[in-house]
Amino acid sequence: MFFLHLQKFVGFSTEWVKFAHDQASCIFYTHFGILHPFSETYLYIMVIIADCGSTKCDWLLVHGGRNQQLENTVGFSPFFHTTEDIKNIIQEQLLDKLDPLEVERVWFYGTGIHDEHRAEIVAAALRAAFPQAEVDVEHDLLAAARATSGRSAGIACILGTGSNSCYYDGVKILDNVPSLGWLLGDEGSGTHLGKKLLRSWFYRELPTDLVRLFEAEHPEGAHAIKDRIYEKGANAYLATFTRFLGDNVQHPYVQHLVSESLGEFLDRHVCKYQGYQHVPVHFVGSIAHHFQDVLFKCMEERRLKPGVIVRKPIYPLADYHLISID
Repeated sequence: MFFLHLQKFVGFSTEWVKFAHDQASCIFYTHFGILHPFSETYLYIMVIIADCGSTKCDWLLVHGGRNQQLENTVGFSPFFHTTEDIKNIIQEQLLDKLDPLEVERVWFYGTGIHDEHRAEIVAAALRAAFPQAEVDVEHDLLAAARATSGRSAGIACILGTGSNSCYYDGVKILDNVPSLGWLLGDEGSGTHLGKKLLRSWFYRELPTDLVRLFEAEHPEGAHAIKDRIYEKGANAYLATFTRFLGDNVQHPYVQHLVSESLGEFLDRHVCKYQGYQHVPVHFVGSIAHHFQDVLFKCMEERRLKPGVIVRKPIYPLADYHLISID
């Protein structure tokens, strides 16, 4: 936390205004009440840093220096969304929170940015939304690397709705075991865990006590769940079942299921990099955060060097970029 000395506003004499933020929101407030962050011209937005996954996109709005405000929209991917789709999401869910003409720079990191064509799908939408801004679009793997390793070497992993990994030398990504997406891969991800849980339930392999809990939590039944799996956004839907696993993570069956999934990710991805036991292995994403005890045990079994686990990489990313601005 820090303090901003603001000039006169709404008829009051100069006051010290305290700026506070947590991982969910940012507000300006005084003992006179809340001051909307866009009510005065000196609180203009300078840059935006965005971290976009399949389920949710975090947008960190940086006002004239280091004053930060976190906003969220639904997530999107250029594999499943067109430029027009992405423009509509930004227009409907973000632009009423700021003046887009005051944005000078956008650093966007997102899932599915595998080549220049995919990057341009997103970049075109961002340029349309923020016409005065310089726009940079990068893969979310680089976001994971910069948020966890900074300017040091390491292996950076994403364990969220999907999964991915890379070997990072402190500047650029040197190697990447390919992620095959949720149909063929995404080991260790929320989608992968959700599939494993549903298979156990449908195939009558889930222990009786867990069956009772699961069916009480999902009274819609088997037919409704199967129907939903074949609709658009099935990967994100499957990932929602990790809540059940998290609520019952102390159950031996759940421990084994999660350990299998995370171990498969480590074996098929992390352990394929040259020198994988000699550099720290870092993680970003909700799955790594919520199941970190199981994850660390899997890493210990493979003699991996544990790095950091960052649930939301948006704030370390801001530090990375703001240092370069300063």
